[in-house]
Amino acid sequence: MKIINKAKLAAPTSSEVKRQSIYDIKINALDGSPISLSAFKGKKLLFVNVASKCGFTKQYEDLQTLSGTYPEELVVIGSPCNQFGSQEPGDASQIQAFCTMNFGVTFLLTEKIDVKGSQQHPLYEWLTTKDLNGKKSSNVKWNFQKYLVDDAGHLIDYYLSITNPTSSKITKHL
Repeated sequence: MKIINKAKLAAPTSSEVKRQSIYDIKINALDGSPISLSAFKGKKLLFVNVASKCGFTKQYEDLQTLSGTYPEELVVIGSPCNQFGSQEPGDASQIQAFCTMNFGVTFLLTEKIDVKGSQQHPLYEWLTTKDLNGKKSSNVKWNFQKYLVDDAGHLIDYYLSITNPTSSKITKHL
């Protein structure tokens, strides 16, 4: 009879678990092409779940301003999401046309994703789970919630929809 070393069967401790790097997460751009988050190492990342028919939609303009003001320090990444009030019903071409024509958006937009629930995209799983991001857990409460990641890929903090993208709460980190 073989003796099993029970110590090897025990769940790893938190110090033994290597947290997933945000740079390893796979996500596609709105046009379907892959985005390499590791290409942004050395810059801060601001992730925002966006929607075109929301009361906060005007924040697209401020996100574009933020992106244009800090091009060397920050990459803004908008992720269209239809989970809150069905406020992002469009397909990729409709979303892109809306953002470009109405707000002159040139910052990066991802594919349409779920930011919560059973189909939550791995990016938002990382952003909202302390065991993955090493900082804190949160829930995405509405469209235009923001997550700021530092230039080494560590979560700085998250900001509710009511926080304007150009708020000093965010810009003080840039």
